Amino acid sequence: MNTLFDLLVKGGPVMIPIVGLSVVTLACTLDRFVFWFRLLRREDRIVHDVLEAARYDLREAESIAEQAQDLAIGRFLLAPLRLRQPSPETFHLAMEAVADQEFSVMRKGDRLLETVVNMAPLLGLLGTVTGLIITFLNLNIGSGQKVDLSKAATGIAEALITTAGGMIVAIFALAAYRISVAFQARQMDYFSKVGSELELIYRQTWYEPQQFTPPVISPDRPFSQREV
Repeated sequence: MNTLFDLLVKGGPVMIPIVGLSVVTLACTLDRFVFWFRLLRREDRIVHDVLEAARYDLREAESIAEQAQDLAIGRFLLAPLRLRQPSPETFHLAMEAVADQEFSVMRKGDRLLETVVNMAPLLGLLGTVTGLIITFLNLNIGSGQKVDLSKAATGIAEALITTAGGMIVAIFALAAYRISVAFQARQMDYFSKVGSELELIYRQTWYEPQQFTPPVISPDRPFSQREV
Protein backbone atom coordinates (compact mmCIF):
# COMPACT_ATOMS: atom_id res chain seq x y z
CA MET A 1 0.00 0.00 0.00
CA ASN A 2 2.82 2.39 0.86
CA THR A 3 4.53 1.60 -2.45
CA LEU A 4 1.36 2.36 -4.38
CA PHE A 5 0.86 5.59 -2.48
CA ASP A 6 4.46 6.59 -3.13
CA LEU A 7 3.99 5.98 -6.86
CA LEU A 8 0.90 8.15 -6.88
CA VAL A 9 2.73 10.93 -5.09
CA LYS A 10 5.70 10.71 -7.45
CA GLY A 11 3.34 11.01 -10.41
CA GLY A 12 2.70 14.64 -9.54
CA PRO A 13 -0.48 16.74 -9.59
CA VAL A 14 -1.81 15.14 -12.78
CA MET A 15 -2.25 11.88 -10.87
CA ILE A 16 -5.09 13.50 -8.91
CA PRO A 17 -7.57 13.60 -11.83
CA ILE A 18 -6.34 10.18 -12.99
CA VAL A 19 -7.12 8.72 -9.57
CA GLY A 20 -10.47 10.50 -9.69
CA LEU A 21 -11.25 8.90 -13.03
CA SER A 22 -10.28 5.51 -11.66
CA VAL A 23 -12.70 5.92 -8.75
CA VAL A 24 -15.51 7.01 -11.07
CA THR A 25 -14.80 4.08 -13.39
CA LEU A 26 -14.84 1.62 -10.52
CA ALA A 27 -18.13 2.99 -9.18
CA CYS A 28 -19.74 2.87 -12.62
CA THR A 29 -18.48 -0.67 -13.21
CA LEU A 30 -19.85 -1.91 -9.88
CA ASP A 31 -23.21 -0.27 -10.58
CA ARG A 32 -23.44 -1.96 -13.99
CA PHE A 33 -22.30 -5.29 -12.53
CA VAL A 34 -25.09 -5.23 -9.94
CA PHE A 35 -27.63 -4.23 -12.60
CA TRP A 36 -26.72 -7.04 -15.01
CA PHE A 37 -26.30 -9.63 -12.26
CA ARG A 38 -29.81 -9.02 -10.90
CA LEU A 39 -31.32 -9.00 -14.38
CA LEU A 40 -29.60 -12.05 -15.84
CA ARG A 41 -30.03 -14.12 -12.67
CA ARG A 42 -33.85 -13.95 -12.70
CA GLU A 43 -35.07 -13.05 -16.16
CA ASP A 44 -35.21 -16.59 -17.63
CA ARG A 45 -37.48 -17.81 -14.84
CA ILE A 46 -39.73 -14.76 -15.10
CA VAL A 47 -40.04 -15.10 -18.87
CA HIS A 48 -40.85 -18.80 -18.58
CA ASP A 49 -43.56 -18.23 -15.97
CA VAL A 50 -45.15 -15.33 -17.85
CA LEU A 51 -45.26 -17.12 -21.20
CA GLU A 52 -46.68 -20.29 -19.66
CA ALA A 53 -49.37 -18.35 -17.82
CA ALA A 54 -50.23 -16.29 -20.91
CA ARG A 55 -51.34 -19.44 -22.74
CA TYR A 56 -54.17 -19.98 -20.24
CA ASP A 57 -54.83 -16.76 -18.35
CA LEU A 58 -53.63 -13.27 -19.33
CA ARG A 59 -54.49 -11.87 -15.91
CA GLU A 60 -52.28 -14.46 -14.24
CA ALA A 61 -49.45 -13.59 -16.63
CA GLU A 62 -49.97 -9.92 -15.81
CA SER A 63 -49.77 -10.68 -12.09
CA ILE A 64 -46.47 -12.56 -12.51
CA ALA A 65 -44.96 -9.76 -14.58
CA GLU A 66 -46.15 -7.17 -12.07
CA GLN A 67 -44.25 -8.95 -9.30
CA ALA A 68 -41.04 -8.47 -11.31
CA GLN A 69 -41.32 -4.71 -11.77
CA ASP A 70 -37.86 -4.19 -10.29
CA LEU A 71 -36.39 -5.77 -13.45
CA ALA A 72 -36.39 -4.52 -17.02
CA ILE A 73 -37.85 -7.77 -18.37
CA GLY A 74 -40.75 -7.55 -15.93
CA ARG A 75 -41.66 -4.03 -17.02
CA PHE A 76 -41.28 -5.06 -20.65
CA LEU A 77 -43.71 -7.97 -20.33
CA LEU A 78 -46.21 -6.08 -18.20
CA ALA A 79 -46.69 -3.20 -20.65
CA PRO A 80 -48.85 -5.12 -23.19
CA LEU A 81 -50.45 -7.46 -20.63
CA ARG A 82 -52.00 -4.62 -18.64
CA LEU A 83 -53.96 -3.51 -21.75
CA ARG A 84 -57.55 -4.67 -22.12
CA GLN A 85 -58.31 -6.46 -25.39
CA PRO A 86 -55.76 -4.55 -27.48
CA SER A 87 -55.25 -5.08 -31.17
CA PRO A 88 -52.02 -6.86 -32.16
CA GLU A 89 -50.64 -3.54 -33.37
CA THR A 90 -51.32 -1.86 -30.01
CA PHE A 91 -49.91 -4.91 -28.21
CA HIS A 92 -46.70 -4.63 -30.22
CA LEU A 93 -46.41 -0.85 -29.79
CA ALA A 94 -46.71 -1.18 -26.01
CA MET A 95 -43.77 -3.58 -25.90
CA GLU A 96 -41.75 -1.47 -28.32
CA ALA A 97 -42.20 1.73 -26.29
CA VAL A 98 -41.10 0.09 -23.03
CA ALA A 99 -38.19 -1.65 -24.76
CA ASP A 100 -36.84 1.70 -25.95
CA GLN A 101 -37.01 3.05 -22.40
CA GLU A 102 -35.30 0.00 -20.94
CA PHE A 103 -32.51 0.02 -23.52
CA SER A 104 -31.86 3.65 -22.60
CA VAL A 105 -31.46 2.62 -18.95
CA MET A 106 -29.15 -0.21 -19.97
CA ARG A 107 -26.87 2.29 -21.67
CA LYS A 108 -26.42 4.19 -18.42
CA GLY A 109 -22.76 4.84 -17.79
CA ASP A 110 -21.63 4.23 -21.37
CA ARG A 111 -20.83 7.88 -22.08
CA LEU A 112 -18.95 8.15 -18.81
CA LEU A 113 -16.80 5.13 -19.63
CA GLU A 114 -16.17 6.44 -23.13
CA THR A 115 -15.02 9.75 -21.65
CA VAL A 116 -12.62 7.98 -19.30
CA VAL A 117 -11.23 5.88 -22.16
CA ASN A 118 -10.45 9.04 -24.13
CA MET A 119 -9.34 11.31 -21.29
CA ALA A 120 -7.20 9.07 -19.08
CA PRO A 121 -4.39 8.46 -21.64
CA LEU A 122 -4.29 12.17 -22.47
CA LEU A 123 -3.93 13.06 -18.81
CA GLY A 124 -1.17 10.48 -18.50
CA LEU A 125 0.64 11.97 -21.47
CA LEU A 126 0.22 15.46 -20.05
CA GLY A 127 1.74 14.36 -16.75
CA THR A 128 4.67 12.78 -18.55
CA VAL A 129 5.37 15.87 -20.64
CA THR A 130 5.20 18.25 -17.68
CA GLY A 131 7.31 15.84 -15.62
CA LEU A 132 10.00 15.68 -18.29
CA ILE A 133 10.03 19.46 -18.60
CA ILE A 134 10.56 19.85 -14.86
CA THR A 135 13.23 17.13 -14.89
CA PHE A 136 15.29 18.76 -17.64
CA LEU A 137 14.94 22.18 -16.07
CA ASN A 138 16.30 20.82 -12.79
CA LEU A 139 19.32 19.30 -14.56
CA ASN A 140 20.69 22.79 -15.34
CA ILE A 141 21.91 21.70 -18.77
CA GLY A 142 24.25 24.29 -20.25
CA SER A 143 25.23 25.85 -16.91
CA GLY A 144 28.68 24.26 -17.00
CA GLN A 145 27.88 21.87 -14.17
CA LYS A 146 28.23 18.14 -14.50
CA VAL A 147 24.90 16.48 -15.32
CA ASP A 148 23.81 13.73 -12.92
CA LEU A 149 22.44 11.07 -15.26
CA SER A 150 21.08 8.96 -12.41
CA LYS A 151 19.01 11.93 -11.32
CA ALA A 152 17.79 12.40 -14.87
CA ALA A 153 16.83 8.72 -15.13
CA THR A 154 14.93 8.91 -11.84
CA GLY A 155 13.08 12.01 -12.98
CA ILE A 156 12.13 10.45 -16.31
CA ALA A 157 10.93 7.28 -14.61
CA GLU A 158 8.75 9.30 -12.26
CA ALA A 159 7.35 11.28 -15.19
CA LEU A 160 6.32 8.06 -16.93
CA ILE A 161 4.22 7.01 -13.93
CA THR A 162 1.34 9.20 -15.11
CA THR A 163 1.38 7.58 -18.55
CA ALA A 164 1.18 4.12 -17.01
CA GLY A 165 -1.57 5.25 -14.64
CA GLY A 166 -3.61 6.80 -17.43
CA MET A 167 -3.27 3.71 -19.63
CA ILE A 168 -4.28 1.36 -16.81
CA VAL A 169 -7.42 3.37 -16.06
CA ALA A 170 -8.28 3.63 -19.78
CA ILE A 171 -7.84 -0.13 -20.33
CA PHE A 172 -10.03 -0.96 -17.36
CA ALA A 173 -12.72 1.49 -18.51
CA LEU A 174 -12.59 0.12 -22.07
CA ALA A 175 -13.01 -3.45 -20.83
CA ALA A 176 -16.00 -2.46 -18.69
CA TYR A 177 -17.53 -0.57 -21.61
CA ARG A 178 -17.15 -3.42 -24.09
CA ILE A 179 -18.62 -5.95 -21.65
CA SER A 180 -21.60 -3.65 -21.04
CA VAL A 181 -22.16 -3.22 -24.79
CA ALA A 182 -22.06 -7.00 -25.24
CA PHE A 183 -24.73 -7.46 -22.56
CA GLN A 184 -26.85 -4.76 -24.19
CA ALA A 185 -26.69 -6.48 -27.57
CA ARG A 186 -27.65 -9.77 -25.94
CA GLN A 187 -30.62 -8.17 -24.21
CA MET A 188 -31.87 -6.57 -27.42
CA ASP A 189 -31.95 -9.99 -29.07
CA TYR A 190 -33.53 -11.55 -25.99
CA PHE A 191 -36.24 -8.90 -25.72
CA SER A 192 -37.02 -9.30 -29.42
CA LYS A 193 -37.33 -13.08 -29.08
CA VAL A 194 -39.45 -12.96 -25.92
CA GLY A 195 -41.65 -10.19 -27.30
CA SER A 196 -42.30 -12.15 -30.49
CA GLU A 197 -43.28 -15.26 -28.48
CA LEU A 198 -45.66 -13.31 -26.26
CA GLU A 199 -47.19 -11.54 -29.24
CA LEU A 200 -47.69 -14.85 -31.05
CA ILE A 201 -49.39 -16.35 -28.00
CA TYR A 202 -51.71 -13.38 -27.76
CA ARG A 203 -52.61 -13.49 -31.44
CA GLN A 204 -53.24 -17.26 -31.66
CA THR A 205 -54.80 -17.87 -28.26
CA TRP A 206 -56.73 -14.72 -27.46
CA TYR A 207 -57.15 -12.33 -30.37
CA GLU A 208 -57.78 -14.41 -33.50
CA PRO A 209 -60.33 -16.81 -31.91
CA GLN A 210 -62.45 -13.81 -30.94
CA GLN A 211 -62.23 -12.32 -34.40
CA PHE A 212 -63.36 -15.48 -36.19
CA THR A 213 -66.08 -16.63 -33.80
CA PRO A 214 -69.32 -17.04 -35.84
CA PRO A 215 -72.15 -14.71 -34.81
CA VAL A 216 -74.91 -16.15 -32.66
CA ILE A 217 -78.32 -15.97 -34.39
CA SER A 218 -81.35 -16.14 -32.17
CA PRO A 219 -84.29 -18.09 -33.67
CA ASP A 220 -86.71 -15.75 -31.91
CA ARG A 221 -85.59 -12.72 -33.96
CA PRO A 222 -86.69 -12.00 -37.53
CA PHE A 223 -84.07 -12.65 -40.19
CA SER A 224 -83.84 -8.96 -40.98
CA GLN A 225 -82.83 -8.22 -37.39
CA ARG A 226 -80.29 -10.99 -37.10
CA GLU A 227 -76.57 -10.16 -37.06
CA VAL A 228 -74.76 -11.09 -40.18
